[in-house]
Amino acid sequence: MVNPTPDRLLSRDVFRLLRDLIYDYCGIFFEDDAAYLIQRRLLPRVETLSLADFNDYYRYLRSVSPEARRAELEEIVERVTTNETYFFRESYQLDAFRLEILPELFARRPRGKRLTVWSAGCASGEEAYTIAILIQEAGLFADWDVRVFGSDISRKVLQIARKGIYGRASFRTTEPRVQRRYFREADGKHQVRDELKQQVSFGQINLFDEPMTMLVGEVDVIFCRNVLIYFDQASRKRVIDTLYRKLSKGGYLLLGHSESLINLTTAFELVHLKNDMVYRKPT
Repeated sequence: MVNPTPDRLLSRDVFRLLRDLIYDYCGIFFEDDAAYLIQRRLLPRVETLSLADFNDYYRYLRSVSPEARRAELEEIVERVTTNETYFFRESYQLDAFRLEILPELFARRPRGKRLTVWSAGCASGEEAYTIAILIQEAGLFADWDVRVFGSDISRKVLQIARKGIYGRASFRTTEPRVQRRYFREADGKHQVRDELKQQVSFGQINLFDEPMTMLVGEVDVIFCRNVLIYFDQASRKRVIDTLYRKLSKGGYLLLGHSESLINLTTAFELVHLKNDMVYRKPT
């Protein structure tokens, strides 16, 4: 880790300027007490770019071309966010998806025999593959056009997702039967089997970027879990409005256990299922 000399400390004023750039780019907001975190994680970029200090780093971001600024902001987001996840996370909500939401969508057939699920903020892909496994385990959609789309703002984690190779930590709550059926051993790790991988695709999407989100068509279910925690109230509303537009009528939105739509929107119905409470776009 690079230790800052006194002349390379991140001042409060420059921290707020950098914070605003990050916010305008992707909606992620940092309180004042995150200044040390930003300093520690971005100081290596100051070193790599041979800049004198964080003042120069901010001036660099303001003066480069739009393409270079976007690339550097992507690098910043890679460094200041956390992408730790694993298969079958928050199992009670996944039970609601498999045992209640999927049968309801199968019976109603809102878009014919098509089922599309979006994992928004999928990190390294475990959630998207988990969704595909649950759809297969439901045993209802063998003759349907089933697609699972995983998106994240980070290119690096999407590279891991596309390879589909995971270590032991990713399987901390995975049943051995499921692991044997949907994964094969590969050099001491486990790789997603081709028949499952064919149902899942990945793409880089900044949820704060409207043209980017246009790449996502109409979907039946959106998983957006532990994503809103990075946003402030205004950017949460903006993201939720985007997710609402992408859902088909009667489609479901599943948030993280600590997240809700209270004081954000009244457009969704709150549905009390046996295993969880979820949000639904009215029909």
